[in-house]
Amino acid sequence: MTRERAARLLLFAYALAALTDLSALLVHGHTAQTLHAVAKPLLMPLLAAQVYARGAPRLLIAALLFGWGGDTLLLIDAGPAFLTGMALFAAGHVCYLVLFGRGRTNPYLGAGYAVALAATAAVLLPALPAGLRIPVAGYSLLLTAMAYRASGLGLRAGLGGALFLVSDTLIATGIAGLPQPPVPGFWVMATYLAAQSLLASGVLRSWGAPAPGYGGSRTSV
Repeated sequence: MTRERAARLLLFAYALAALTDLSALLVHGHTAQTLHAVAKPLLMPLLAAQVYARGAPRLLIAALLFGWGGDTLLLIDAGPAFLTGMALFAAGHVCYLVLFGRGRTNPYLGAGYAVALAATAAVLLPALPAGLRIPVAGYSLLLTAMAYRASGLGLRAGLGGALFLVSDTLIATGIAGLPQPPVPGFWVMATYLAAQSLLASGVLRSWGAPAPGYGGSRTSV
């Protein structure tokens, strides 16, 4: 099987797993919970395999696999699992930051992210359990830096970074007991999947990796 064909098949499998997971989050019942528990851990490995078939840099694959670890741990309803999952997502953000390098960014956008971070922290942190405030504050700073630096790769990656920020903010507001949209789990995963897909696509584009269906690849370093 050629890498082009493998990339197409893996992209289809990722889309199918994403559709299954999002559909399960829209309904209630034991079957829906089981589908979510099965589909969610498949998502990032499928996306990582897809970008590998397209010649992705190793750091992108690592970022997605760190996300897989975080996804899996967040299925466990326990404090230590949440903190460990957050640490794995943080490691993924570090991978993204290294990948983004020193691309040109808009200082006004940076100021906007700084204001959003300060405002969110002012509302969110006091409502969190005391043991989560420092870890969440540190994670939020790293996540915001990643979202801002992603814009240096262009609109696609910049939107991905922004959606990652939205997704994790929804998780945090749920833990803090703050108002959320209807069916918050759906919106958490929808924004997260869009974020990881756009970030991966943005990185591949900046590396010159071909889209599925086109010849050639770039060797990872």
